[in-house]
Amino acid sequence: MDCLLDMTDLRTAQLGPLDLRLQAGELVQITGASGSGKSLLLRALADLDPNQGQVRLQGQDRNGIAPTDWRRQVAYVPAETAWWAERVQEHFPSNWDRQQALDWLQRFSLPEEALDWEVERLSSGERQRLGLLRAFLNHPRVLLLDEPTANLDLENTRRIERAVRGYLAEEDAGALWVSHDTLQRNRLGGRILEIRSGRLVP
Repeated sequence: MDCLLDMTDLRTAQLGPLDLRLQAGELVQITGASGSGKSLLLRALADLDPNQGQVRLQGQDRNGIAPTDWRRQVAYVPAETAWWAERVQEHFPSNWDRQQALDWLQRFSLPEEALDWEVERLSSGERQRLGLLRAFLNHPRVLLLDEPTANLDLENTRRIERAVRGYLAEEDAGALWVSHDTLQRNRLGGRILEIRSGRLVP
């Protein structure tokens, strides 16, 4: 497999030094105690919080990529996604593909009408699924998923797990997935890394 994301000596005020290599098609799980810095790691990789160290995407240094382009390619999806416009599709990228969006909606068990729903009417679970759809439509190379199923029941949780696995296979992308759910970790499989005392350990 090809190295997709290469993080060397990453440091924040609370974390580091951290090293990690993510391969194309790979899903790596991040775990750790509450407050250990799981979200901080994802936000640092997305360059949303101050950090030091080298991060490369397919060999290209982050410092050589415009921040907005970096965040499209290395997409941070928090448990509570931000919404600023009135309707769902107003948050999509300008070149979004409607048929592709409809295909993902079907996988997420959401109706076509969801594209035109008002954000105010969305449940927390709908916001979570539509926030992930919004990320998919940017075709990121890396997904940084911060408890993306925290507000979902088991059936919809499994739908999202399958959808993310499908996305990684179809786009040859990679993902870091933060989860507190032991059963989910068993279902997802793959490498599991723990943040302990500011370091990443197997």
